[in-house]
Amino acid sequence: MTSTDVSWDSWDLTGFRARVEHTLQVFVQAQSGWLEPLGPDARRLVEHARTSVSGGKRFRAAFCWWGHLAVAAPDDEGALLKACAALELLHASALVHDDVMDASDVRRGHHATHRAFEALHRTHGWPGDPEQYGAAAAILLGDLLLSWSDELLRTCGLPAQRVLDALGFYDLTRSEVVTGQFLDVSAQARGASDVDTAMTVVRYKSAKYSIERPLHIGAALAGAPVSLIEQLSRFGLPLGEAFQLRDDLLGVFGDPATTGKPAGGDLTEGKRTVLVALALDALPPEDAKVLDSRLGTPLAAEEVALLRGLVEQSGARGQVEQVIGQLTERALSALDAADVTDEARVVLRGLAAAATQRRG
Repeated sequence: MTSTDVSWDSWDLTGFRARVEHTLQVFVQAQSGWLEPLGPDARRLVEHARTSVSGGKRFRAAFCWWGHLAVAAPDDEGALLKACAALELLHASALVHDDVMDASDVRRGHHATHRAFEALHRTHGWPGDPEQYGAAAAILLGDLLLSWSDELLRTCGLPAQRVLDALGFYDLTRSEVVTGQFLDVSAQARGASDVDTAMTVVRYKSAKYSIERPLHIGAALAGAPVSLIEQLSRFGLPLGEAFQLRDDLLGVFGDPATTGKPAGGDLTEGKRTVLVALALDALPPEDAKVLDSRLGTPLAAEEVALLRGLVEQSGARGQVEQVIGQLTERALSALDAADVTDEARVVLRGLAAAATQRRG
């Protein structure tokens, strides 16, 4: 097949997302077979597991799928779908835990897990601390989803040696995202806002586990040589960084109707992103002090608008847009040089655009 035979539109992304959703729901339903008989508490946990894995853009699953197809077509599409869906379970786990650490109220337009269980505690008038119960429930649900992600990948049905090879990258993924998350919360605790620290967080908290490692896992499941894994890194890592920088922009300037999160959520949560670091560097001292002092505090709508205006005024938004463009071009140049199938090259270009130009 030549590049003239395929196009980005020839791949049904919507259909792929639906197949991943179905795979996840079938898996959760199978798990519920032994969980739900344990009583109403276990049934609530299963219900929140279903909610946690529902929706989303499925970028991690998509990059895993095309990491495989970059090498070869799958012999068993159902088995590969399970492997791809395992990464969405990992992502769901990270989001549940992330919402606790960030004290977020909303995720994808719904109550965050810890807030939902906190509200349940209050509604029933149970003794003890509702917030502690909500946090405990969310931590345990996140742990359960993490365990399930490992189980689904190990039992996906692809050849055992290739699954073992993929698990090596999966182990790295988990270690990197946990470490990156700790670097993030530590930077917030210190009030640190330098660009180098923020970019390290970008790389390890999100860039690797969102794009680079899913590509590696998919390619390993197809039996890719080390040389191709390295080529995929040269594409996936800068693209993952651009992906997260876009997320940082949406966390300040995104439309809640599209993102499913409150306006200026990253400002309220005190995220020390590259965007914020650049703004603090560029603003006059008095304006920088206003931005720095209000990060991580409850903000009324007019205060969110004020801080957004300061970030815009600093020129940081434009700088981040420029960096996103540069990183994306670097990634696409690496993809052009990579020894991948023509179909994968075309679709990965389309996925790159979808990941870096999204509005939510």
